[in-house]
Amino acid sequence: MSTATQETAETTEIRGTVVEDFKTHQVELSETACQKVTSLLEQEGRTDLRLRVAVQPGGCSGLIYQLYFDERILDGDALREFDGVQVVVDKMSVPYLEGAKIDFEDSISKQGFTIDNPNAGGSCACGDSFH
Repeated sequence: MSTATQETAETTEIRGTVVEDFKTHQVELSETACQKVTSLLEQEGRTDLRLRVAVQPGGCSGLIYQLYFDERILDGDALREFDGVQVVVDKMSVPYLEGAKIDFEDSISKQGFTIDNPNAGGSCACGDSFH
């Protein structure tokens, strides 16, 4: 797990609301993943949602990733925007996700979001959890 987190406080306007003193994170969202998130948001007809990425206890290796849409910005959240897609990471998950890259794979053998995380020491055979 990386100990170098970016503690940059910024002010920005997010969907018409000014958000002050938020921190940024170092999670990357690929162009393909960004396009998929945009497509999903358009299907939902919701422009007020952000992609929230979190790490929670669970799975056979100890930790699991959670990706879901959220309209909230909570105290301590870190935020970055990728071509109009806002990615939010809670303050407890930031160290676990430092430098992680989120992509979207659409092949005959697999469809879904993937996370390449340099902080993961290993993962289970199914690939759904890590430590």
